[in-house]
Amino acid sequence: MSPSLAIIPKTAPFQDDEIDLLNRVVGPASPTQRAWLAGFLAGASSVPQAPQPSAPARPAEPLTIVFASESGNCERLAGDLAKAARKAGMKPALIDMADLDLAVLPASRRLVVIAATWGEGEPPARAARAYAELMGETAPHLDGVEFAVLALGDTAYAEFCAVGKAIDARLDALGGKRVAERLDCDLDFEEHAGRWIERTLATLVSPQPLRGQVIEVDFAAKADARPQVVEAEVIEHVNLNSSRSEKKTIHLALSFDGAAPAYQPGDSLDLYADNDPAEVDELLAAAGLATDDALRAELIKARDITTLSLKTLEAYAAATDHDGVKALIGNGEGRGWIAGRQLIDLVTAFPTTFSAEQVRALTRPLAPRAYSIASSRLEVGEEAHLLISAVRYESHGRRRKGVASNFVAERSKRGDRIRVKLRPNRHFALPAPERDVIMVGPGTGIAPFRAFVQERRATAASGRSWLFFGDRQFTHDFLYQLEWQEALHDGTLARMDVAFSRDRPEKIYVQHCMWEARRDLVEWLEGGAYFYVCGDAKAMAKDVRATLVRAFADVKAISDEAAEREVGAIERERRYLQDAY
Repeated sequence: MSPSLAIIPKTAPFQDDEIDLLNRVVGPASPTQRAWLAGFLAGASSVPQAPQPSAPARPAEPLTIVFASESGNCERLAGDLAKAARKAGMKPALIDMADLDLAVLPASRRLVVIAATWGEGEPPARAARAYAELMGETAPHLDGVEFAVLALGDTAYAEFCAVGKAIDARLDALGGKRVAERLDCDLDFEEHAGRWIERTLATLVSPQPLRGQVIEVDFAAKADARPQVVEAEVIEHVNLNSSRSEKKTIHLALSFDGAAPAYQPGDSLDLYADNDPAEVDELLAAAGLATDDALRAELIKARDITTLSLKTLEAYAAATDHDGVKALIGNGEGRGWIAGRQLIDLVTAFPTTFSAEQVRALTRPLAPRAYSIASSRLEVGEEAHLLISAVRYESHGRRRKGVASNFVAERSKRGDRIRVKLRPNRHFALPAPERDVIMVGPGTGIAPFRAFVQERRATAASGRSWLFFGDRQFTHDFLYQLEWQEALHDGTLARMDVAFSRDRPEKIYVQHCMWEARRDLVEWLEGGAYFYVCGDAKAMAKDVRATLVRAFADVKAISDEAAEREVGAIERERRYLQDAY
């Protein structure tokens, strides 16, 4: 602005931007306009104003938000709810269910629980203790507590959103008052959850007496800092199994245009894969839509063509009115029939005429697959490494393949570009460099521990590192063998125990190695070591924990109940950390 137009001094009782605005109006005004404005303001200030009753200040309404999260989605949604609640004048308190003391719930006038279901209807590992207490006989009564539950799950599993459903029913049974209907979300939860949060918050906010409307403007608003999908180039694509192995495990090194995503050891990358075009063609042929090129392109890139759920059966029956599918549902046989089957089985077993829209409606968006990052930026620079085992099996007379794992193993090569997005995991991070760590990672569960070892070497960590690894055969399946030998030689690894299940008549797994080393294991843990487990959640992770309880009972000559309390204490201290899938 020209100095000649700046007639309002900086000492005026206004903010800088308000002074600038006044100068823009008054500066170029004519003498007549300025005189009129001066008279108008003088007259306005002399008009007696009716006294305005001052509304008594009301404290912000509290809102307790509890989240039970495995992959971080529930935690992020809880953060979104807390942010919206603050803007609505409430005072939210965020509580990780892993830290929940049930005694605080009766005092929570308003409660929202956002919970994920993991595996076959189980709570996230970190939330298991509080979940069991909530379901137990000692859970407190919640008379007068208004509550709402948002459930996340995956319709690929029979017990879809089982944990959220159970929590919702339990809060009601304990005397709580449900103020919003529970929402059960599939993998494409973002939009649905956002709308639910908005509706539920409007229900929970108490009406406030207003003297006028206040429009909140956040001048400091920043761009969304959440990780974004980026492209990466495949610069290494190496099968780590020998040619005689029954498995195919790919070491995938990715390079980025510029800096790599700002990942830390323990984080994952979401990998956006395409469906196998041959499988898409088979589905389209069975549906009578083999010539629909637009639908083919969409199914390859954007739709899940494998998942079969009860929801899919119901949609199929509604769209086709097929008597066979309706009978499956009506007889209660649907859940048993879909086990081990995919969408192609449904379309071929109960053929009918389809439109492109009907096929599209039977599928859900193709979600990315998360893989633990197997590298430290301190060692590999602006790269990220993944370890991906091709999933292949047979069921109901058909050969099946994992979508993302075979996209990498069969249809990706050096020079290709793939889409990925960082998935941080602050609950599976390394401790201080001076702390000891014990890592249990059979198969591709070894991936994050390669990152751990690289990071500990690069930072010259003084704490000891102990690694348990298992696979099928020493000769053919010892993933990153030379790297582990080097780490043992330079001292980055203080100890490594291995189990190869197919090298002897009786199968040996990592938990057997743990049992053999139980005295040292207990000694390390009682000395403050952190214990990490990565891999299969259905069997391995449970067996590892059960072995640890047995180890404490045996080494310390205590009861199973006392040993369980010992392991539970390690969990509560956040020294037992699990990334199971």
